Amino acid sequence: MTTDQPRQIARREQQPDTWHQHVTDLNHFLMVYKFGLAEINTKITILAEELTHRGTGNPIEHVNPRLKTPASITAKAHRLGCPLTFDDLRARIRDIAGIRVVCGFVSDVYTVANMLTRQPDVNLVVTKDYIAKPKPNGYRSLHLIVEIPVFMSDRVVAVPVEVQLRTVAMDFWASLEHKIYYKHDPDVVPPRLRDELTAAAEDAARLDVRMERLHREIHGPR
Repeated sequence: MTTDQPRQIARREQQPDTWHQHVTDLNHFLMVYKFGLAEINTKITILAEELTHRGTGNPIEHVNPRLKTPASITAKAHRLGCPLTFDDLRARIRDIAGIRVVCGFVSDVYTVANMLTRQPDVNLVVTKDYIAKPKPNGYRSLHLIVEIPVFMSDRVVAVPVEVQLRTVAMDFWASLEHKIYYKHDPDVVPPRLRDELTAAAEDAARLDVRMERLHREIHGPR
């Protein structure tokens, strides 16, 4: 046995404990985001059930909560140039917890957003309205960053959650656009195809306008 081997063996023996501590710290870091996501999901579920019970029509078609994986968090941190420390991740990445709310009509998107953000324990931090001002590729959605209090055993944590609200048509386009670009750099896609995708987004937007008009003619303003 060489003189370096004992040190190498010692390092290998310490690695399981170090890895276990790393996993424990990571799970604890993500835990509050999981709880914050559950709080927002509960609020949205309550709104949907209440509106259904009142007979005014449920504006929410479906809800999809998600928590970023460690790999996804790491990838975004690299894109942002964010150090991989829990304090930096907490301060700079605001969409670790996210929930997508799909509504029937454009007016429903704003109605649900207003119902959620006027609750006293929901703090609206950032609004990005990609419906009023779509992205260059045609993407449309209303993005909110809200903070929700999570009551732990020894403290209260204000947890940021990204809420994405969009119509069925917007969600359909965004889902297929993601599949088309999946694992491909958009810059290598021929301009003609990018233009087709943008045109498809415009078609979806026109469909939203048409369906909103038909709904108002039949049922009146919501």
